[in-house]
Amino acid sequence: MGKTSKAISKKLTQLKDFIVRVSILAFQISMFLIILYRVVPVPITPLPLKRVFEQAFGDDPVRLRKDWESIESMGKNICLASVTSEDPKFFQHYGFDFEQISESLKKSFDKGKRPRGASTITQQTAKNLFFTPTRSWLRKGLEVYVTVCLELFWTKKRILEVYLNIIEMGKGVYGAEAAALFHFNKSAGKLSASEAAAIAACYPNPRRWTASKPSRYIKKKQALIVRYMYRIGPLPWEGKGRKKP
Repeated sequence: MGKTSKAISKKLTQLKDFIVRVSILAFQISMFLIILYRVVPVPITPLPLKRVFEQAFGDDPVRLRKDWESIESMGKNICLASVTSEDPKFFQHYGFDFEQISESLKKSFDKGKRPRGASTITQQTAKNLFFTPTRSWLRKGLEVYVTVCLELFWTKKRILEVYLNIIEMGKGVYGAEAAALFHFNKSAGKLSASEAAAIAACYPNPRRWTASKPSRYIKKKQALIVRYMYRIGPLPWEGKGRKKP
């Protein structure tokens, strides 16, 4: 029994050491990528790879459209429409909108339903950068860690720029530039306020809704985004005194 206990203890120690080493390595890799992506365009993220795999073994044709563009090239309309639609307090909070989270949980518990999403743009960027939409407490915990890192090491401008370049905006379509070309046959920088709002209105489920052929619900949401989007601006990096186009 003594030898057995020692053998088990040794195995547990080895397992613990392995987990610690893997955790340290994962931390180092994640920090390296977070710092790297602060200045370098993100080449690919897990979700497009997952979707391509699903398309290859499913009924949908394989499609992967993504074009990296600077936030200046994408223009202010898609920036304002996206912030208005997804995270109106984006420029005020530090990664988490606790008021919205509390409100979402309260409504969900009152109705006895699963809590509604209250993720900020920073949280969505963290999720899209390293993870897939698969729900788990582990993923949510890691997402919180990445969200904090993005707020610490990136600027709001960079967070929004990466978000608009990697977010899923249709079946096989990723990023504002690819979405603008796919839906309206023009670059993101030339989108009108209405067109940008139509794309942003589809964010919750871009594989179900289509910006170029909006449903009644999307049209209603689009109109609300157009109505309120310029109350967000001007964008912080544009400076003050800029006139609304």
